[in-house]
Amino acid sequence: MRQLPRGALVKATAWSDLVDELDRWRAAERVATLWWRDDDAVAPSLLLDRLLEIARDVPIALAVIPAEVEPELGTWLSHSSPSARGPRLAVLQHGWRHSNHSVGGKKSEFPASRASEDVRFDLTGGRARLTDLFGSRALPVLVPPWNRFDDVHLSLLADCGVRAISRMNRSGAFSLAPGLTEINVHIDLVAWRGDRGFIGEEAALSGIIGYLRARRLGDARDEPTGILTHHLIQDKTADAFLQQFVAVTSEHPAVCWLDALEIFAPMRVSA
Repeated sequence: MRQLPRGALVKATAWSDLVDELDRWRAAERVATLWWRDDDAVAPSLLLDRLLEIARDVPIALAVIPAEVEPELGTWLSHSSPSARGPRLAVLQHGWRHSNHSVGGKKSEFPASRASEDVRFDLTGGRARLTDLFGSRALPVLVPPWNRFDDVHLSLLADCGVRAISRMNRSGAFSLAPGLTEINVHIDLVAWRGDRGFIGEEAALSGIIGYLRARRLGDARDEPTGILTHHLIQDKTADAFLQQFVAVTSEHPAVCWLDALEIFAPMRVSA
């Protein structure tokens, strides 16, 4: 009997573990919701086109940097309407300029030390610019650069037209301002502490399966499992992983990919 090479066996086992976890969701008569956020969008590019090809009809929420975005991205998006051949796209607010204002700490555009009036100015300006360029596609959702936004500023968001925030895999109880919702991502495919390449298939699947399992067992906040990509630095191994992940999840009856309009619909308001 022919045996699979060790590398192929590990790969096959990892993907079968994902299918097994999704089968458990189906057996429990539950739906494993997923969502996809891609950060740092500023302009049309071949890399962004490639991301859409990989996604097929899976929706993507583009976190766009307001101060750096080129008007051509609005034109590009207007020609990327939902269809059987393309994903549904939404725009989220990726801070203001993606600039670091932290002194001596981890990078953050909105650290506790920033003056409230400066934070308010950046957020209001960013919301206005995205609304002007993208209209109703621009949702009132803040994605802070580096996934960091100090809680001391949360009370400012509503006044800036922001109704929701999306950060990275926060655990424990959330202390949010009234009227504000938080929906996060949980698995970042970039190895930021390494070579900024793909974290690897094993690490990616382990993280996704782990959060799905924790949700199913009630050990994690029951929010859609979020996948985070960065199309501008994404390598071919990450592309290959995403292609396989989209294929597997799109075919499984217990999976539902949500778009940002569905996730953040209660927070959708006019500018």
